[in-house]
Amino acid sequence: MISFLDKAVLQLDRALQTLVPSTAKAHRPSPADTLEEAELDKSERKHSSGLMRINHTGEVCAQALYAGQATTAKLAKVRQEMEHAADEEIDHLVWCEQRLYDLGSRPSILNPLFYGASFMIGAGAGLISDKLSLGFVAATEDQVCAHLQKHMATLPVQDEKSIAVLTQMHIDEAKHKAMALDAGGYEFPQPIMAIMTQVSKVMTTTTYRI
Repeated sequence: MISFLDKAVLQLDRALQTLVPSTAKAHRPSPADTLEEAELDKSERKHSSGLMRINHTGEVCAQALYAGQATTAKLAKVRQEMEHAADEEIDHLVWCEQRLYDLGSRPSILNPLFYGASFMIGAGAGLISDKLSLGFVAATEDQVCAHLQKHMATLPVQDEKSIAVLTQMHIDEAKHKAMALDAGGYEFPQPIMAIMTQVSKVMTTTTYRI
């Protein structure tokens, strides 16, 4: 049985891998690897960088959310599902980070703050119930999928590398949402989803530039 101290060490390691640049390692190659870098003007490069920064921060939050939920999950099966999803999210984290560097940009300086807040939300949901925790995953992934669709539609059409990354991320995120609901996750009512959308808008507006 894993002790509280063991869990703390594991979560500290995950936090460092998430927040320290170039530390995390992807399990799958980036969908952008086989594509040529496009010619982007200053405005297009800035826009692509802003959107990829938002997505990178989203993956930071996902790592923290899953880590918090896995820490407090009551059922071993739920904890394993959370950890598996978190592993796939690492790929997204690395892909977005690399894309940012390729575009001559960097991750958001607010990521440690977002990580801490997301971990507390995930842990809190897990403490209440696994059903609520899984429901929060499904609701969050629903928000992420909506953002990814908007970003793919507004990226410069020639930025095929960024579009390829977001396309695969969308596939994975939709799968995570379905997993959470199939495992018994609570389906949040529309008013709660609307609140989550507003909170998400604040985060994306901030991280686009910072």
